[in-house]
Amino acid sequence: MSMFSDGLDKAVERSFTRPIPKSAGAQMRYLVKQYKGTRAVAQMLRISQRTVERYVKDQIKKPRKDLATRLQSEVKKRWQPQVRAKAKQTAATSTGLVIDTRARMGYTAPIGSTDQDRIRHLTIALPPIYAARLFAAQEQGASDDHLQQIAAEGLKEVYFQDGGRRAGSLEEVRFTDVEHIEFDF
Repeated sequence: MSMFSDGLDKAVERSFTRPIPKSAGAQMRYLVKQYKGTRAVAQMLRISQRTVERYVKDQIKKPRKDLATRLQSEVKKRWQPQVRAKAKQTAATSTGLVIDTRARMGYTAPIGSTDQDRIRHLTIALPPIYAARLFAAQEQGASDDHLQQIAAEGLKEVYFQDGGRRAGSLEEVRFTDVEHIEFDF
């Protein structure tokens, strides 16, 4: 389970102007239209081409649970690409992202300061530069660890250093044991 990548996807999905198709037949027709044929959809979903054709004609209405999950996932990936791109662009250039997380956080600092990790629940607005970095890394297929490191750098700047007004000697922020993470615009 990729918690950070899924969280970014859910944030983008909240910007959709129309809901995704509900029925399996409608979802299958959408994918056939996107891929311009049933063969490519069948290969992607790992089912036969004839089964895809039956869903398109509404001869089969209720998919198996694993197929329903794959079908919905593939439709969500491709649904409203312009709206998705515009939401990412807006977050990356002007609004930034709001991150709501409950995780263990600590930092590396000079001797004499209290740097012990502890569970914190934070809701912080990250600047657009971190939104841009998160979305760019996600599009390049970055691991959840890399996305987590980018978020930790954003939390260091915004929460721990307050935009440069305090904790200037802070070296590194540890952001581990993530229990919950949610992103929003």
